[in-house]
Parts: sequence; structure tokens; C-alpha cells
Amino acid sequence: MAERFDLIVFDWDGTLLDSAAAIVLAIQAASRDLGLPVPTDERARHVIGLGLVDALSHAVPELAQADYPRMVERYRHHYLSSDHELNLFAGTEAMIATLAARGHMLGVATGKSRQGLDRALSYTGLGRHFLATRCADECFSKPHPQMLHELMDELGTPPERTLMIGDTTHDLQMAEAAGVAALAVTFGAHPEAVLRQHTALAYIDEPEELSAWLYRNA
Repeated sequence: MAERFDLIVFDWDGTLLDSAAAIVLAIQAASRDLGLPVPTDERARHVIGLGLVDALSHAVPELAQADYPRMVERYRHHYLSSDHELNLFAGTEAMIATLAARGHMLGVATGKSRQGLDRALSYTGLGRHFLATRCADECFSKPHPQMLHELMDELGTPPERTLMIGDTTHDLQMAEAAGVAALAVTFGAHPEAVLRQHTALAYIDEPEELSAWLYRNA
């Protein structure tokens, strides 16, 4: 079967790495450290995938501009204290290796910082499979399409041959803005009902189903 997509771009947190709960807890703990109202799980989960400053401003609107550096420091303290213990979703390592072996170009577009993504790519061992990556401290935050535009430009791939895979509405809106197809996974940060308000080729309910869908359709 002819490959439909030359370039497959993955979000990281909540799509490849089972980290949404840890991000929520870190946002909430940082809020407590600064004596701010603690966001609900739902509010904190909604901002996953955005750049950190944008995420914190939406999750904790009471945060004063002058306190952003301290809030970011406390968030990173709480998240990084246990991020090395987080696991890839079931089947992720084999899926990525198989896609690379089949000749797909693989990329990452993430709300993580460059330092954070490089750390994650290293401890998960997946870094060797990704040809290009973009982070929120290098580009406009999702849903702005800059990350996808830059990845396509770097790897010489047109929008019609590019697929974006993510677990949030930010990912789906970014794909739409960039003119690329999107695939939604419902086992990450945003619930299926919210994801289905946006266009995707499919809505994948279990990590194990993702590799099967890609094998059949990508």
C-alpha cells in the first residue's frame, strides 16, 4: 500500500508519554507554593500542550505578572522531581521504531521547553527516531501553526503529506491552521467529547489502537 503520509508529527505529553496527571499535579502544587487558588483538575488538564507561560496564565489567572518566574520555577521543581519515572504509553516504543523503519519521517511538536523535550527524548530512548522537533520556547505556542510550518519546511514535506497526532484541541486547531490532517487520541489530556468538536481523521481510544491505525492508514 502506498504511504499516505511522509511526515508524521507527534505531540509529546499525553500522546506518547503518560504525563498528563503529573503535569496537573505540578501546576496545582506550584499554585499552593505561591498561595494562589488551586485550579481544578479539569482546568489544569485543559492547558496541557500550551507553552508553559501561556499554560500557567490560563490555569491560574490570579497569577501576577511579577510572579511568573517563581511560578515557572516551582512548576518545574515539582514536575522534574519525578518526570524520569513517567512511562511511555503501551506500545509507543515499538510503534515509533516501526514507523521509522517503514520510511516515515517523524517529528515532535510540543508545548515543552527545548530542555524538557531533550531530557525526555534521552531518558525514553526515542530521540534517535525523530528527524526534527519544535518546542514552545522556540516557536509560538499552539494552536499557532508555526511549529508545523517549520517542521514541514525543514523536512521538505507538503501539508497534504503531513499528519499531526495529539491529545488536545490545541493540537487539532494547530493542524487545521497549518492545513494538515490530524489524528486525535482520547487517552491523554482532553476528553473525547471536547476533541470531537474539532476535525480529525479518527479518534483513538486506546494506546494500542494507535499503531494499528497508523499501520493501516498512514
